Formats: sequence, structure tokens, C-alpha cells
Amino acid sequence: MQREQGSTDPFTIEVVKDALTSVGDEMFETLLRTSMSPIIYEVLDFASGLTDARGRLITQGQGVTGFIGMLTTSVEAVLEKWAGRLEPGDIVITNDPYTGGGSHLSDVSLVAPIFVDGELIAFAVSKAHWTEVGGMSPGSFTTDSTEIYQEGLQFPNVKIWSRGERNDSLVDVIASNVRTPEQTIGDLMAQAAAMRVGDRAFREVCDKYGADVVLETIEALIAQGETLARIELGKLPKGTFEAVDYIDDDGLGGGPFEVRVKVTITDEEFVCDFTGSHPQVPGPVNNTFTGLLSAAQVAFKAVTDPSTPANHGSFVPLRVICPPGTILSCQRPAPCSIYWESLTFGTELIWRALAPHLPERLGAGHMASVVGTIVAGPHADTGDFVVLVEPEVGGWGANPSADGNVGQFCALDGETFVTQAEIAEARFGLRVERFCLDPAGAGAGRTRGGPGCIREYRILRDGWIVTSTAGRHAFPVWGLHGGENGTTNHVDVVKADGSVTRFGKVARHPLAAGDLVRIVTATGGGYGEPLERDPEAVADDVRNGYVTVEDALRQYGVEVNPSTHAVVGLPGR
Repeated sequence: MQREQGSTDPFTIEVVKDALTSVGDEMFETLLRTSMSPIIYEVLDFASGLTDARGRLITQGQGVTGFIGMLTTSVEAVLEKWAGRLEPGDIVITNDPYTGGGSHLSDVSLVAPIFVDGELIAFAVSKAHWTEVGGMSPGSFTTDSTEIYQEGLQFPNVKIWSRGERNDSLVDVIASNVRTPEQTIGDLMAQAAAMRVGDRAFREVCDKYGADVVLETIEALIAQGETLARIELGKLPKGTFEAVDYIDDDGLGGGPFEVRVKVTITDEEFVCDFTGSHPQVPGPVNNTFTGLLSAAQVAFKAVTDPSTPANHGSFVPLRVICPPGTILSCQRPAPCSIYWESLTFGTELIWRALAPHLPERLGAGHMASVVGTIVAGPHADTGDFVVLVEPEVGGWGANPSADGNVGQFCALDGETFVTQAEIAEARFGLRVERFCLDPAGAGAGRTRGGPGCIREYRILRDGWIVTSTAGRHAFPVWGLHGGENGTTNHVDVVKADGSVTRFGKVARHPLAAGDLVRIVTATGGGYGEPLERDPEAVADDVRNGYVTVEDALRQYGVEVNPSTHAVVGLPGR
């Protein structure tokens, strides 16, 4: 299939590029429409795409932003183990955080080689969050594990399909070790369907245009990604930029933990050096190096060209440095089931280091936490054991020209969604009592941070638990250029007698019928001095419920009529 580079006309190259992108989209839609778990079909906590035969990313569908790069490392791990021993119809399953998965055991990757005329030329790959992979805690992720073995089943790059035949013995092992086997095996089959669709659709493109043309297009696509990245790199300020932040705790009471980055930008490279970050910790907030690489790729894409599709070439100028064994680059068997509470800081640190110098691309800080939530117990009507797993939305920081976004996921969650109230109530047998914005009165500035959110679950039957992974519960979201800090993330459990217990991270806290779980997410940081904000904009904030009358006066020096929402005066200015 060797072909002289440049022998295909550019119009055909563009058509085949779009065809390959559509293959990734078709895989994405297949998994979305056939999965069994709301964490996949409602939240979209998954990613799918194609790599070439070397594991270089060709295209990746929408979904979890933090999975950028993790598809590639999953394929690389498969190649390292199975090189020369893959056949048509094979599907390899892996969730090893340390060798390629990059996240935690709940995120399961399926990797399928694609052969054309007997030659391996590409891979279809999918990575999805399974609601259950076993382990010590319902929902499989927890805040109090102390080693990887407590966090669920590990799939060390093994063939779950071989030459088209499913390994039913392995499937039986999975079903026997998870709390919701119907959902888990259903999601496995949905991912396998996406692999088959990717294999078929990719080979159809090869049949139509010729495999040699497709291979030439892949090279052109990757080269174009690198070219565009280098053009944008040339526009960035040159020098070294540093930031320090703190991860609240490890879930076991330890902390806070300092993390730091030194970003060096030259004409040729964008180097992120996390040397000096805290060593890996006893609790499960540890992140692996492959996860850190993905976090850096998210930040790099944001400051170069976020509008173009990501592929291997997009990240060629990026280099990530971090010694092994830190909280951002942990080693086996460190627990990492809530890795995202450190992974997020990989992106956030780069963001914080560069935000003062790139105001047109980066604003003030955001909620910086997935606030991963598990509520689990017997369904109020059927008594069946159910597990609701979801991330939460919060506020983003302001920038020089606009207020912060409202009710968005953290930077690593991307095109995901909360579980709809109707789905939560029907599938899980609880009641969603409130889902609204939180006028917490923080994040003030010339432009203000976006409000966080409040989500409340009423428990209707005894025997339930709640697990929360809220980070940024001790250190508030940061403001910029005189803007005030935002608020923090937390979870309240309100008992029938009105008593309230507040948590950041908590594992399997017992709940009884009538208890209320209130999840409160952070407000984004403000940008610029609050007293410079247009008084009419402050009044409009009060009208829209973003700011209270009291905070309008206290933070912005603007007195607003609570009935008409008109500006009464400026006593604080």
C-alpha cells in the first residue's frame, strides 16, 4: 500500500478526511444509542475514535475532554503487549491506569485492530465509564481506598473477543464481580458494537477510495494538525510562567498537597514541567502520568487552536515532564479511583500560569472539580439495588469581555451532561427536589464569575449511601486582576430533624428515608475590580438571580430595589 506522498489531489484528501471523521462520529452514536447505563447514554461519559497502526490519533468524537490522549495510550499499551499477534475480529479490553488507560478502573477501553487486505492499518477504540466494575464501594469509585486492588476489576490488556468469538468465561467473571451485571455487560456489548461499526465503516472508506489514499490522508491530517499547532504556538508569549496550587485532601484526612507547574514556551516547544509536586498519597486522588499528559493536552489545545479537531499532530510541540511517584504521576499500586481531582489540576495549573498573559484565551479560575457523586440503595418502588453515578456542573471564571459561564462541567468533562431529573427519578427511585443556580455572592469583578449550582436528592427508602469526591472545598476558585475569588464545592446531608453535615470528600455515608442530599458547586472567579462593574449590569444580575440584593451592595457598592430591580443609588462607590 505504499504510495508517493502528495500524489492524491487535495480535494480527495479533504473528502476522505471528512469520511474518517464521520467514522468516529458513527462509533460515538452507536455507543450512545445502545448502552445500558445513564452515565453513558445521558451523561456521555465516554469517548471513541480511530488511531493509525502506530496508535497515533486520527479522530476522536465528542464526549469527555479529559479522554483526549487516553485513546492513544490505550492503543499503545495494546501494541506493546500484542504486537504481531492481533487478528481480524479481535477486541482487547483494558482499564489499567498505569500503562495506558490513564484514568481509573471504571473507565474501560476496548481496542479493535482494523485489517485491510490482511494488513493492520488502524484501530477503533472506545473508552467508557462503567457504573460498576466491582470493588469495595457501590459505583466502584470511592474516597477511602488505599490500594488499586480495592477499586474493582483490572483488565490487563486481554482479548475479550478473539477472531470474532467472545470470551464467555471472562464475561462470566465480570458479571459475578459487579453489583449491576445487566448494566455492566450491556455496556460492554454496546462498546463492542461501536468497535464493529468503526471497523466496518473504516474499511468501507478504504473500499471506496483505496487504502493507499486513506493512509496518505491520515498522514496529511496529522501533518496539518501539527502545522496548525505550530502556527498558533508562534503567536504565544515566549518565556517561563509558573503557578502553584493546592489539592485539598486525599479522602483519608491527609493534605493539603502542593502541586506546581513551570510552563516554558519557545518557538519550537510548549514544555510543562510539574517537578516539585507532592509525592503520591495514601488516598485515591492520585493521578497517573498518562492522565497528566491528557490534562496538559487539554490546556495546550485551549491556548492554541481549540476550534479544529484534535489529532496526533495537534500535540507534537507539547512536552510534559514529571518525575514518577508524585500525586500527578503515581505508581502501582497507588489508589486512583478519584484521579480526576488531581488530573483537573494538571489543566488548571497551566491555565493559572498563563491566564495573566493570555486574556483573550483564558479567564479566571473555574470550579476545578468533577464533584463525582454516587447515591445508591434499594429502589423506592421495586427494592432493586440501583446506583446513580454522575458529575456535577458549576461556575466558570470571568474574562476581560464577558461574565463566566453558568452551570458548566469542569474543563476535563467537556461535552457531558447531568442526569435529567425525570431519568433519575424513574431509574433510581429517589426524588429530585431542586436543581437551580446558586447566588452565592462570590466571584465579583468588573466581569463576574458564573454561578455554581444546587442539586438536591430526597431519599425515599432506608439503606442508601452517598459518596462525594468534591475537590476545591477548602481552597476557593481564584479570581484574576482584582476580581474576587469564587466559592467552594461541597455536599450537605440534611437529616429529618434539620441537622446538616457538610462534606467535601466522603465515602458511603449512610442515608435513611427522608434524608436530603444537597450538592453545591462553586462559583467562578471574577475578573477586574468589582467597583468597576456597570451598575445596570449589577441590577440585571439581581433580576436574573445571579446576585442577591445584599451582595450587590456589599460587593459592588450598588443599591438595587428588591421589587423593581432598578438601581437606587451607589452608596458603596
